[in-house]
Amino acid sequence: MARLLIVTGVGAAVAGCGTGPAPSTAPRTASPVPNATTGAHQPASQPAEPGSAATALAGQTIGIDPGHNGGNVTDPAFINRIIWNGRDNETCDTTGTQTGGGYTEASFNWNVARYLQADLRSAGARVVMTRHSNNGAGPCVTSRARILNRAGATVALDIHADGGPPWGRGFTVLEPVADGPNNGIITASERLGNDVRSALLKYTSMPESNYYGHDGLISRDDLAGLNLATEPKVLVECGNMRNPADARLLTASWFQRRLARALQAALVTFLGAGQ
Repeated sequence: MARLLIVTGVGAAVAGCGTGPAPSTAPRTASPVPNATTGAHQPASQPAEPGSAATALAGQTIGIDPGHNGGNVTDPAFINRIIWNGRDNETCDTTGTQTGGGYTEASFNWNVARYLQADLRSAGARVVMTRHSNNGAGPCVTSRARILNRAGATVALDIHADGGPPWGRGFTVLEPVADGPNNGIITASERLGNDVRSALLKYTSMPESNYYGHDGLISRDDLAGLNLATEPKVLVECGNMRNPADARLLTASWFQRRLARALQAALVTFLGAGQ
């Protein structure tokens, strides 16, 4: 989810949904997590096994939105269409960012989403995905929100990676701001955001972002996926693809699996505490 660059043709510059905070955004502050791991290649703690998650997840409908799509770059006319995001106009979608080596955010998002889908299903959850491959275009961000809303999702996660400055490291959890349609989910979404932050610190070696948000959290009011949600929802920038250290983690299958297990653990905590 890099800063927004409109695609004007196949092979155009890589773009994203825009991480630079809009004027009305504000950082969210979380309480410290004492066992955060920020430097080790392997985290000290292990997420719960799927069997122990069954009580919290069985029968729940979980929404997963793997950001962007692998074919977005081939269809600029489609993804550059203007949509209403609940507060303002934005483009239907963007191509997403990529590492210096050319590994795309769309592929990363898709892989993590598939690992998370498998873990959640193993624990008895019903999983609703907003896309079903990594070689198509879209759907638009408004359609993604609608898919999850209409499915009656109990909770949802938007999975992304950032395209920040090369010197910057770390994850950020983006939380919604009340705008009417999502008024009823703000408190629960903030709790979900704290649970995701805690799980990423506890179970992965990705630190909190040192260039975006505060304590790994930020509120955003300019993204359709958050503005139009009717279930508790956050968007997770799992790391900075433009940073070499983050990129080494984000492109590793073991780390993608670990991220999925951490996100599952966050959902177990959230759902286990009740809505």
